[in-house]
Amino acid sequence: MNAQAQLPTAFDVQRIRADFPLLARSVHGKPLVYFDNANTSQKPQSVIEAVDQHYRLHNANVSRAVHLLGEEATAAYEGARDSLARFINAGSRNEIVLTSGTTQAINLVAYSHALPRLQPGDAIVTTVMEHHANIVPWQIVAARSGATVKPAPIDARGELIVEEFLKLLTPEVKLACVGHVSNVLGTVNPVRELARECRRRGIPLLVDGSQAVPHRPVDVQALGCDFYAFTGHKMLAPTGTGVLWARKELLQAMPPFFGGGEMIREVRFDGTSFAEPPHRFEAGTPNIAGFAGVSAAIDYYASVGFETIHAWEQQLLAYATERLRDIPGLRIFGEAKDKEPVISFLIDGAQATDLATLLDLQGVAVRSGHHCAHPLMQFFGVPATLRASLAFYNTREEIDAFITALLKVRKLLL
Repeated sequence: MNAQAQLPTAFDVQRIRADFPLLARSVHGKPLVYFDNANTSQKPQSVIEAVDQHYRLHNANVSRAVHLLGEEATAAYEGARDSLARFINAGSRNEIVLTSGTTQAINLVAYSHALPRLQPGDAIVTTVMEHHANIVPWQIVAARSGATVKPAPIDARGELIVEEFLKLLTPEVKLACVGHVSNVLGTVNPVRELARECRRRGIPLLVDGSQAVPHRPVDVQALGCDFYAFTGHKMLAPTGTGVLWARKELLQAMPPFFGGGEMIREVRFDGTSFAEPPHRFEAGTPNIAGFAGVSAAIDYYASVGFETIHAWEQQLLAYATERLRDIPGLRIFGEAKDKEPVISFLIDGAQATDLATLLDLQGVAVRSGHHCAHPLMQFFGVPATLRASLAFYNTREEIDAFITALLKVRKLLL
């Protein structure tokens, strides 16, 4: 973590917090401390209003009507594609496939790119620290094709052992996958280095960026990967929204993942022709209002600035980590040199679920469980952890309240 990150003097966290209505509420008679941002972020008023305005003023389906409402809905939906292309510096708006989230985006690559190419004896490389969404789809297509999935190991600090990852990139590997940032450990993986080495070997690299895009600017062209997936609801936007970015030549070579309306050029019983990417992969009615919210979320990030966001979050991460280390019997999982504001931990003698339940009664929302990362839990030899994940609208005072509550519930349990 970068504890020395310099915060711009103009940053006013209380002004930022005023933009997020839910942060003002109480739970169980206590002021809410929301530290479950890695699961889903809260939404600023501008995003809420964008969704509300769509349903109040513009509600219609996309690309199927010549009336004004249909044109407005289509403009909002396609406008989100343009905003997202700029947000991650895609080479073209046509490289942006709009999905329901990271899970659908990764499954799209699994079934449309990987499965048609896999043969018995082939392999897919992923890592021990991945979310299940970046493991299970590969297992399914591997089982269907006779391929295998090879996990790259990590060390005790929760950092990817890069040389071991590279050793796995043998000629039978047809795809490599890695999370940009671990949802459990906060570890930032060296995506540029991995992409460079994959490219040298002719192996496409897919990156799960769900935990990266809320915290740092992402430039897919600079990263050098081949696929990049992320979800809207972790980056201030509505649920049911997500993105798959892929290189144009890869999308053009991929068959449709599922069929229906809007993804076709012409349907005949003697054969159907499909639309060009990205619409080839967007069958059915999409979450139009949700993507109006995505555009508003991107605008909000631009108004704050990722330099400011990164500096504040790194200060919060350093402060929270320091306070947690002072608690007797507390073990932190994941102490990588480069990490985002996610802290997973346990207290000796206390169950993670018990701690989370009692913290909720004190107004503190944290996550307990395996965090959709069973292999990572198995690596550390624990069934679950408690996870506090921070965002730029959190404060030092909230960390102090969290620590006070944690000490109180620790005393009750031990």
